[in-house]
Amino acid sequence: MRLAVLVSGTGSNLEAMLGRGLGVDLVAADRPCRGLAVAADAGMDTVSVIRDEWTAADGSRRRFDRDGYSAELARVLAARQIDVVAMAGFGTVLSETFFECCLGRFAGQVLNTHPSLLPAFPGWHAVRDALAAGVSETGCTVHVAIPEVDAGPILAQRAVPVAATDDEASLHERIKTVERELYPATIAEFVEQCRRASCEQAKRRRAEKGSR
Repeated sequence: MRLAVLVSGTGSNLEAMLGRGLGVDLVAADRPCRGLAVAADAGMDTVSVIRDEWTAADGSRRRFDRDGYSAELARVLAARQIDVVAMAGFGTVLSETFFECCLGRFAGQVLNTHPSLLPAFPGWHAVRDALAAGVSETGCTVHVAIPEVDAGPILAQRAVPVAATDDEASLHERIKTVERELYPATIAEFVEQCRRASCEQAKRRRAEKGSR
């Protein structure tokens, strides 16, 4: 199973993956970012599919071709023979086209994290929303990404208590600390499950071919 990590920022999750020995075959970015430098320093293959190249003037506004970008990213990853994709602070929401492109190669094969205990507090401001709600705990969720944001099957979760002194920055940092442990472990387990399933499918195909 070949794994790609999608980055847009500092690459801290990527560093956590590499620090825990996770095998990463490709790092892809939607913009210039430190994450690409982290990958290059580790001797890893990188590729950029730049978001701005899919944004054009539309009258007085700029319009992002999300479907076009999503299809292009899927084609680039498929050409590199990628099997599993892990988002690591990736700043572009991919459309359904990404999951449908290349004969649905990446449907059910994309993982993401979210800084809450989903289904609670989906969306971009999960930590802020948790504080506003006055909950005693929030946490981190690793889930399978689907076209609907933060709605895919949950693979793993870990709770983080909310302290009376927390602000958004301090709570988010403690969630990130948990995320850097939980995410690499969950990815490794998912990749291994995919590998085993692929081996079983290959065995069945060989057995079916031999019985003809």
